[in-house]
Amino acid sequence: MIPTSPLIRVFIGYDRRMPILFHVLSHSILRHASVPVAITPLVLPHLEGVLRRDINENQSTEFSFSRFLAPHLSGYEGWSLFIDNDMVFLDDIAKLWALRDENFAVQVVKHHHEPVEKTKFLGEKQTAYAKKNWSSVILFNNARCRALTPEYVSSASGLDLHQFKWLEDDAEIGDLPSRWNHLADVDAPVPAAEISNVHYTLGGPYFASTRDCDYAEAWMEARDSMLGCARAHEKARQWRAFS
Repeated sequence: MIPTSPLIRVFIGYDRRMPILFHVLSHSILRHASVPVAITPLVLPHLEGVLRRDINENQSTEFSFSRFLAPHLSGYEGWSLFIDNDMVFLDDIAKLWALRDENFAVQVVKHHHEPVEKTKFLGEKQTAYAKKNWSSVILFNNARCRALTPEYVSSASGLDLHQFKWLEDDAEIGDLPSRWNHLADVDAPVPAAEISNVHYTLGGPYFASTRDCDYAEAWMEARDSMLGCARAHEKARQWRAFS
């Protein structure tokens, strides 16, 4: 049994092209949380001297590799959580934190995502590989992730990192329930009440081309709540319902 931590340590991927995604996600986490949460954005310029690698053509976001620095930034102590920025939480993050299991080095939702599309958001190249999207939500048991040194993260291939080849074997990868990383427009739709975290991996309602994606309303509501526009959002929702 892992003792209850007084603080949930969260790292969120940050892309300077889309700062609103970080802020909406952070707000959605904090508004539902029942315990203190410490949120750190992984801003690439802040990691100069720690992460030393050039952006390559298969890297669709600025945080494609920096996510694997979470154990190092945590001093390889305790646990930490990494999440992509293109998400919105609908549930208490303390419930996810309570799933930590000392039997594993990391815990993820083990998707079976085999993309058929060639591009994704902002026209970025879609890349298919084993364990696709596993690394978009990671619970790190930091002491067991000492292989993720800044030197290794700076030099390892993308596949080695995202396929967790830095672990001794896949037995070190624990499962998380799919509700904590539901892939909008990829996973079969389920009622919102059965989802704790929506992942807009193909693009969300913040892009014109994917404005009508699955669970678009959830992200828009979180954005309006963040901006203090909840009342206006409800009026707009009611107007659409009767129009």
